[in-house]
Amino acid sequence: MVHQHDESTANEVSTTTQLPSYGSSEEPRVYKVGCPPQKNFAREFRDTLRETFFHDNPLRQYKDQSGSAKFMMALQFLFPIFEWGRCYNLRKFKGDLIAGLTIASLCIPQDIGYSKLANLDAQYGLYSSFVPPLIYAAMGSSKDIAIGPVAVVSLLIGSLLQNEVDPVKNKEEYLRLAFTATFFAGITQAALGFLRLGFLIEFLSHAAIVGFMGGAAITIALQQLKYVLGIKSFTKKTDIISVMRSVWTSAHHGWNWQTIVIGITFLAFLLLAKYIGKKNRKFFWVPAIAPITSVILATLFVFITRADKQGVQIVNHIKKGINPSSVHKIYFTGPFVAKGFKIGVISAMIGLTEAVAIGRTFAALKDYQLDGNKEMVALGTMNIAGSMTSCYIATGSFSRSAVNFMAGCQTPVSNIIMSAVVLLTLLVITPLFKYTPNAILGSIIISAVIGLVDYEAVILIWKVDKMDFIACMGAFFGVVFASVEIGLLIAVSISFAKILLQVTRPRTVLLGNLPGTTIYRNTDQYPEARHIPGVVIVRVDSAIYFSNSNYVRERTLRWLTEEEEKAKAEGQSKINFLIIEMSPVIDIDTSGIHALEDLYKNLKKRDIQLILANPGSIVMEKLLSSKLNEHIGSNNIFLTVADAVRFCTRKSMQEP
Repeated sequence: MVHQHDESTANEVSTTTQLPSYGSSEEPRVYKVGCPPQKNFAREFRDTLRETFFHDNPLRQYKDQSGSAKFMMALQFLFPIFEWGRCYNLRKFKGDLIAGLTIASLCIPQDIGYSKLANLDAQYGLYSSFVPPLIYAAMGSSKDIAIGPVAVVSLLIGSLLQNEVDPVKNKEEYLRLAFTATFFAGITQAALGFLRLGFLIEFLSHAAIVGFMGGAAITIALQQLKYVLGIKSFTKKTDIISVMRSVWTSAHHGWNWQTIVIGITFLAFLLLAKYIGKKNRKFFWVPAIAPITSVILATLFVFITRADKQGVQIVNHIKKGINPSSVHKIYFTGPFVAKGFKIGVISAMIGLTEAVAIGRTFAALKDYQLDGNKEMVALGTMNIAGSMTSCYIATGSFSRSAVNFMAGCQTPVSNIIMSAVVLLTLLVITPLFKYTPNAILGSIIISAVIGLVDYEAVILIWKVDKMDFIACMGAFFGVVFASVEIGLLIAVSISFAKILLQVTRPRTVLLGNLPGTTIYRNTDQYPEARHIPGVVIVRVDSAIYFSNSNYVRERTLRWLTEEEEKAKAEGQSKINFLIIEMSPVIDIDTSGIHALEDLYKNLKKRDIQLILANPGSIVMEKLLSSKLNEHIGSNNIFLTVADAVRFCTRKSMQEP
């Protein structure tokens, strides 16, 4: 007796190597289904826990190490800078220096613009690109992620915060709630990583993220029309209908033509720079320096022409100096704690999803491993520290990370270089932004978020999976026509609905024999596959749980009824055997066992024999524990479908 194959390819392996085609005089060797060794509850629980939370076996490197070695390895695990810092050299520093300076030129104008999306003063965007990148550089495992505020999270937190507190009338409360949300976002992210619950972010499907990001990009771009058109009185709502109504109602008296000229001119310049960089990767630096170049030129233009006197809105004052402490501003008691927690958790999940996706993308390009749980701890720690140093939620930025990658970054030192440039800006340069027009910041944000509308991914989603496309479009239209929160809710709801649909309605298919072989495959996929007279073969493509056990039983009986009617209409022999191919059934619970038992009893009344083919080790163990194998008969459980069919054929020939 040997252990059975768990893989769905077991039929192919066993039949093609050992079983002859029908009609051969040679008697094939038939293997029985292996019975797994019994496990006690404690061992089974331990194995399940380890596979769920520690599938990557993170403690294997500590085995057979001395106490001091274990301490150093633990220190390097928490702070990877101690690992890669040992082999850091001048060549790597040159790459990091160029990359750091390049992303700094991109992040400074973006930070000022993104802070406006969050309804915060400009300096808070710069603060968030100073402290968090330093923390991440010490704790993060990605070599390529560039840390700072991002458009989508800025819009999300701004939208959620203003639903609770008016950012104009109650500016101080709004600011304190922003820091509170950032603190709880950090706690959430760090806790998910520390408890190894990173798999929770996987519940937001790729399709839903594509739709959400695309809708957020459209919403962000529309919000910038107030700056590009010079509109002073603008709606606080984010849906496209309210925004466009606000734009057109102010067309006759609220638009400023000088602002429009500045905004449209530099938007065209930024899009051209982006096109040049995309067309030829050697010119990656062109779109990277275009934003800061635009800011300098636009600021000089406004200062020289004094366009601010003609109604062109400018940044005015940006507070000078490094991040002040904000520990005393975080709400730890009172009604705002719950609100800050809710906003923080939502923002944390979106920030994590974006950062981990970015990190994995560039890790794959450079062929190194990224520890998702370690990333979450790093991101959470930097946001906790950020909340105490006047920062709002920071995460990995795709546009900056792409520039960082193309500029030749070698290690997270590029984040330290960027942080140093931001520090210099805060200490010295901020007064120079006084005459920077808001229109140029709006243009920079529009050019930055355009890339978030991934129409190629949408087309691919449509071609591959229509249900995914519904999730994508649901999230997109939810954000565009309702709000960011509604769009996010739709994205999560449809993602969960898809999971529930797949779990509660698993696929079951009829199998047939491929002529000239002992292989059995889906008759829809292989129309030439022939049915075996008197035998119905059904494959269940899912685990059998309480949520789908009744469906599996009823759908199997329906397959049987349809085949019986078809056989009767064509004058074929009566159906005497039902074979269930169980290779894809990775698990079964008590409800599934009861469903199989009910199916067996139903078939017995109809004088049809139930036969199981290739149940996996877990399924076989539960069949033995429930003694269902004794009801069905151990002789009616086979390793392969081919063995089962051969048994049915011989038994049919033996019957009078």
